[in-house]
Amino acid sequence: EDFAYEDRAFPIAANQTISHPSTVAEQTELLEVQEKEKILEIGTGCGYQTAVLVTMNAFVYTVERQKDLHDFAQKKLREMHLRPKFQSFGDGFLGLPTFAPFDKILVTCGAEILPIELLKQLKIGGKMVIPMGKTDEQILYRFTKISEKEFEKEEFGAYKFVPMLQDRNK
Repeated sequence: EDFAYEDRAFPIAANQTISHPSTVAEQTELLEVQEKEKILEIGTGCGYQTAVLVTMNAFVYTVERQKDLHDFAQKKLREMHLRPKFQSFGDGFLGLPTFAPFDKILVTCGAEILPIELLKQLKIGGKMVIPMGKTDEQILYRFTKISEKEFEKEEFGAYKFVPMLQDRNK
């Protein structure tokens, strides 16, 4: 409670951090969320961004690769009576092809390379917001899927996110 109104990253489990509240707000705004849209979130973390999206009446499918964070977020979301459509412990680089296509995809960690598998899971007209680059020089991007092989790419400035890692940490 002492830090509820501070706009800074805070440490959570597994050497990760929760994003600045202003960053969560900006990523959410860039996603242009509409009610009942099917959204894939990569990097559940402690569940903060998930809670924001669920509260906006989106159908949220979320993936977390850190087992302790996955378990923590699942417990906290349940305590707050917030239910994502699907919450998974797994590799975010793979997305959730079983549930694709998605209207929107939000990546809450910085990828050094563009995860092509995620772009494949977007429907035509869908948007993906993702920070990309090395850990100390990431740029926030929004990709809009124009056709199966064509994307519009927009840039929204420099940020610092925890790295997007492949595989999953048991």
